[in-house]
Amino acid sequence: MMASPATGTSTEDLRALVEGHEPASPREVVAKERFLSELGRLAAPYDEHAGPIHVTASGIVVGRRGTVLHRHKKLGIWMQPGGHIDAGESPEDAALREATEELGLAVEHPSAGPLLLHLDVHEAADAHTHLDLRYLLLGADADPMPPPDESPEARWWSWDEALRIADPALIDALPLARAEYEAAE
Repeated sequence: MMASPATGTSTEDLRALVEGHEPASPREVVAKERFLSELGRLAAPYDEHAGPIHVTASGIVVGRRGTVLHRHKKLGIWMQPGGHIDAGESPEDAALREATEELGLAVEHPSAGPLLLHLDVHEAADAHTHLDLRYLLLGADADPMPPPDESPEARWWSWDEALRIADPALIDALPLARAEYEAAE
């Protein structure tokens, strides 16, 4: 199995991951179908410079205080941290790196290992379309401290607050994150 030049995870492994994911909402059913359709066309699915459609990774950060959201500096919406996958990086490692970089908060995958929680396909900045793999991440019980070059507004939100202010593309994922977190407690 060949690894894509832009990542440590092969396109075949990515396809298997997405195919094995069970959608939890009508929006996610559509996202999964689009994800698989696009994977069949993309020569370099992780490369943001290869075309406007590419795979990204994000983390839904959870903890005793609820969930952490940040106001995206370009889009102005409250959402989970995430972004592009660097060369040689797996999607689950990208989600961890992006959350740490954007929030200035220690995060980790659950003790059982990375958990792909949700899939979403959405329009992003710079006329891009993101095929987003959303992982559950556990956040340290501290306040986020975004560095100066990241979105400055980031904070813990209660689950109810997060549902009220989050980007609509995230709404279906938040109850899943809460259920996974509470089941592990």
